[in-house]
Amino acid sequence: MRHVALILTVLVLAAGSWAADEPQAPVAILPCGQGSPGLVNCNPSRRELKEARAAYDRGIRLARSRQREQALEQFERAAQLAPRNIDYLTAREMQRQELVSWHLENGNSDLLARRQVEALAEFRAALQVDPSNSFAQQRLQDAIAEWAPHTPEKTSVLASAGEIEVVPNPVRADFHYQGDSKTLLAEIGAAYGITPTIDDSVTSKPVRFNITGVDFFAAMRAAGIVTKTFWAPLGEKQIVIAQDTQENHRQFDRLALRTFKIYGATAPSDLTEVTNALRTVFDIRYINPQPQANTITVRAPQEAIDAATRFIESLGDSRPQVLLDLNIYEVSRSLMRNIGIHIPNQFTLFNIPAAALAALGGQNIQQLINQLIAGGGINQANSQSLQALLAQLQGQQNSIFSHPLATFGGGLTLFGLSLDQLIVQLSLNESSIRSLQHATLRVAQGNEASFKVGSRYPILNASFAPVFNSTAIAQNIQNNTFTAPFPSFSYEDIGLSLKAKPYISSTNDVSLQLEIEIRSLGTQSLNGVPVISNREYKGGISLLNGEPAVVAGAVSRTEQRSLSGIPGLGQVPGVNRIMSSNTDQEMDDELLLVLTPHVVASAEHPGDDMILIGR
Repeated sequence: MRHVALILTVLVLAAGSWAADEPQAPVAILPCGQGSPGLVNCNPSRRELKEARAAYDRGIRLARSRQREQALEQFERAAQLAPRNIDYLTAREMQRQELVSWHLENGNSDLLARRQVEALAEFRAALQVDPSNSFAQQRLQDAIAEWAPHTPEKTSVLASAGEIEVVPNPVRADFHYQGDSKTLLAEIGAAYGITPTIDDSVTSKPVRFNITGVDFFAAMRAAGIVTKTFWAPLGEKQIVIAQDTQENHRQFDRLALRTFKIYGATAPSDLTEVTNALRTVFDIRYINPQPQANTITVRAPQEAIDAATRFIESLGDSRPQVLLDLNIYEVSRSLMRNIGIHIPNQFTLFNIPAAALAALGGQNIQQLINQLIAGGGINQANSQSLQALLAQLQGQQNSIFSHPLATFGGGLTLFGLSLDQLIVQLSLNESSIRSLQHATLRVAQGNEASFKVGSRYPILNASFAPVFNSTAIAQNIQNNTFTAPFPSFSYEDIGLSLKAKPYISSTNDVSLQLEIEIRSLGTQSLNGVPVISNREYKGGISLLNGEPAVVAGAVSRTEQRSLSGIPGLGQVPGVNRIMSSNTDQEMDDELLLVLTPHVVASAEHPGDDMILIGR
């Protein structure tokens, strides 16, 4: 496309050079004054005009050889010497924009190749040529932002409340007990300086318990198995003992609380995925996500909280991101060819007096003849005066006498024969339109990027009709103050719509889920509403980093041929190409979508650590 733009620029400049010799209108494009300091001269001398012409020609030659900066200097020199010459000014501005586009394209290529220094130089050069170019300013800021070192924020713990821990005496004891289960639990607590509170759900039953050399936690764990109970801390020296049921665990278990700040979440769905993972992997029930603040609050046992913390920290700082480079090529071509000869194949035979009577207002034949004789239109002694009558009638528009005709007969039997015309057709109409749409989309992994290009077509849904009338409405209509309500419209998107959702693998391969929709106005309509033709594509592709691919292509071709001529003669091969009228019409439309993914921020994959959760 860069070569095409260069060729078009050279052709326009060459056309301007051919037209430069024509006299120009005395319009001053720039502020100028004769002899005023600081202003250019609007009335250059012949020597200055000659120098301007020479600079302009040098600029064209330099533009053809792709020496863009030197060409711009020559065009600026020519425009300064002859400020009234529109061709010089146009060439200067076109060369300026072509140079800016060249620098921007080089800068974008360097930025994609991670050559930030070269990209910064190209964007600054574009701004030097055109300081008001907003796109160059934005790309310079983007390059500076990517080049500048930055440290992304990591997932952190905003708040944490741990469990209450019991502190028994650091001794080991022996137990040889036979008796009631509640008494056993009380004796174990007393042996380690702990005061137990036994819940009413614990039932008394005879047990035998023998164990030696154990600490408090081992003794309570073995006693819980024998008595079917569990314990929960109430303080450093106090515990509660209850029957081992799910309901009692919900009531007496002491849960820790921790709030995480997820900096890498870019959408509410990111927090939803983390929440589902915590519920599934760690069996945590109490989770409260807050998408507005990108936080997750978790209530669970301390061991589960610690394991969930390690899991969340292993997710990384942020999602990997992909830069999608989209090019849309559209080519439309139409060709219409009409070749052949139209042979006269129709004739009209009519009675001249009757036709003349109809043409002159419906008078009878005798009155018509009398008027023509009295007016000198017909000389009874000279039958050639009938030609004067025909000449008089041929002057009328939309009359059968306005076409060439042959006459035969005489008097009331005078007839006319009108023949068709001989037409030679030789015409060729051809048009071609090529357009390019270039877009760059940046999206995080798992998020959906949308791109639409086209127009919005209004469709009338309802209109106003004054079917009801009242005194107030009639008075407003009479006073010209009545205003009909505005009709109701709905807008339909016409053009191309693209949706892409990327996923990045550990090798930086990119998998894309694509949805492409092409909508256009059809040739038919229903109740005055145009029919909208629709073409859709849904699928997935996998590409390497930086690998271009044609993701969609649409080709439509229409051919229409018509033949008109004399039956029989128009069907003879070879003869029908000359002795008949042949019309050929061809229309080609092509649409091509090329997509190139670039991984600009890949995810780090830490070592896979196995997390063991024990209780």
